[in-house]
Amino acid sequence: MTEDDRPAPGRNLTHRLLETIGRQIVTGHYAERPFPTEAELATGHGVSRSVTREAVKMLTAKGLLSARPRLGTTVQPEARWNLFDPDVLRWLLERPASVPLLRQFHELRRAIEPTAAGLAAQTADAAGLARIADGLIRMQQAEQGRDDPLEADIAFHVAILRASSNPFFVQFRDVVGTALRFSIQVTNRIKGGTADVAAHGAVLAAIRDRDADRAERAMLAIIDDVSDLIEGSAGGSPGS
Repeated sequence: MTEDDRPAPGRNLTHRLLETIGRQIVTGHYAERPFPTEAELATGHGVSRSVTREAVKMLTAKGLLSARPRLGTTVQPEARWNLFDPDVLRWLLERPASVPLLRQFHELRRAIEPTAAGLAAQTADAAGLARIADGLIRMQQAEQGRDDPLEADIAFHVAILRASSNPFFVQFRDVVGTALRFSIQVTNRIKGGTADVAAHGAVLAAIRDRDADRAERAMLAIIDDVSDLIEGSAGGSPGS
């Protein structure tokens, strides 16, 4: 990386402040206290007013804050947060009790991923099939310790969203990737192993065979298996 390629110091400070304040908001730090003024944030975090202003602007775009004349900056109710923003979702999943959120996320996956797999069976081109196959190969290699099991599993699922050729489903790739990163860690810890590679192979085989119904059923089986694991762990916190 050349000196010109490195992020500007101010940008690093902005994103660091964004991470800190965003996580505080989502984890309830300001639930019973007023949100600080711009000057208080700048002083408290040792950054400039311009850095603070930019971070607040980004958090406002994510639906976490609202800035109004004479009313100042206030934390928005959770119902107004942009749950499709990967940062917001990541902060939510870091909260101590995330089983209900994981359950809701898997309801979303159940509505999207089987259909995406069925569409991929009908429309995936050679490049799309190759990306799905590469994800499966990576999962197989991960079983042998030659790849990261988490990244390989995510690559497989995101490749199917892309292969669906539906631009709306493709837009879910960041959300799915972020939430999978958390849920896979949780479910792998619960069952003491990694994802079922054979079950993922069945999805790829159905897509290659252009069998949309079988592809949907195979993907649904994977998601339902994960949902069962989550429900079985509901008595305890996945973050524990």
